[in-house]
Amino acid sequence: MIPLGDASRRPISYPVTTLAIIAANAFVFYLELTGGDAFINQWSLVPAHIMAGRDLITILTSMFMHAGWVHILGNMLFLWVFGPEIEDVMGPVAYLAFYLLGGLAATVAQVAIDPRSTIPNLGASGAIAAVMGGFIVTYPRDKIRTVVFIGWFIQAAFLPAIVLIGLWFLIQLFSEVGALAEAQGGGGVAYMAHVGGFVFGMVAARLFESRRRRRMQGLM
Repeated sequence: MIPLGDASRRPISYPVTTLAIIAANAFVFYLELTGGDAFINQWSLVPAHIMAGRDLITILTSMFMHAGWVHILGNMLFLWVFGPEIEDVMGPVAYLAFYLLGGLAATVAQVAIDPRSTIPNLGASGAIAAVMGGFIVTYPRDKIRTVVFIGWFIQAAFLPAIVLIGLWFLIQLFSEVGALAEAQGGGGVAYMAHVGGFVFGMVAARLFESRRRRRMQGLM
């Protein structure tokens, strides 16, 4: 399933922070392409290094890095679909804080599940998962324009956010359970970061939302 946009509402305010985050990710990806493996190894997060108190800056820098074109394009699509509405209800500054803390929570979850790992971790997925967690709490009934793949068939559908995001979360959760059962550490995908970011988003979103903005959107 590929989400394309929220068919139920449009943001009242221009999503300046969401666009700035997308621009930052694009710029860092450009630096990855030009800097190669040396840049990636320097700024991606290694759980074992974090546990040893080293390279703590990578907790931040790794949130803006990606493993390839598919990775960054997929992440930025999800951020553009779900981010503007969450920014709208929080305000740009609170939303940025929420996004970064969501990424931090995702990192904590991933490091906790495999603290001795020396595999570099990178990607905005954990922070975006927090945005999705906030979305499912704040706009559970919004209809999301979605491309659904059923075998060889492609179908356009309007799925409630609680269904689309809920299925996404279950996939992440079961994928992590499967990876742990097979002792594969996620097979190169930081599923636990997705789970940790999502749970943070669900629990913390309301703390960052503006009562005035919720009232403007008819949520109160």
